[in-house]
Amino acid sequence: MEMTRKFEGGKLVVASHNPGKVREIGELLAPFGIETVSAGELGLDEPDETGDTFRANAELKALAAAKAANLPALADDSGLCVTALNGAPGIHSARWAGPNKDFDFAMEKLRRGMLEAGPVDVSAHFICGLALAWPDGHVDYFEGRVDGELTWPPRGGKGFGYDPIFIPDGHDITFGEMEPAAKHAMSHRADAFRQLVNACFAR
Repeated sequence: MEMTRKFEGGKLVVASHNPGKVREIGELLAPFGIETVSAGELGLDEPDETGDTFRANAELKALAAAKAANLPALADDSGLCVTALNGAPGIHSARWAGPNKDFDFAMEKLRRGMLEAGPVDVSAHFICGLALAWPDGHVDYFEGRVDGELTWPPRGGKGFGYDPIFIPDGHDITFGEMEPAAKHAMSHRADAFRQLVNACFAR
């Protein structure tokens, strides 16, 4: 198996056009003094997410950005997997929000889908796949997870995406109500980041 590659400093492209995700990744990387620039700021195109797993889509986005910018690039593919919906929306989590990224619409679609599913199991989990790619095609992949349950109506405006309806196990508030530092200590993205940092950023 190919060894993970160390990131030796300089600029890192965050291969996302989602401002919430770019902000959160920037906050997670801040302690390492890494200068980040988003794919949106660089005017890079968003590649079509044609993969059928979080890993495939994260690697596809990271490689596209690394090659286009000629810089190392970090991509995240994450989603909410709902037990009662056989793991949906999963890799299609962002697509459920439509072209305008309307997550109020997506959360309502999810609620209706669960009502139609009958007696509802409200358990769910978030998955975050992180891919760090270099312009020469080398890519390292890490995956994090956090389990919890869903609640309605949505609560809190601090997170993004499906955060206002997700209560992580052991807590009674949603990710949307949680202070960013508390969420960063336990989220799926933080879990994947710990693995990434230990493998690629730790000195």
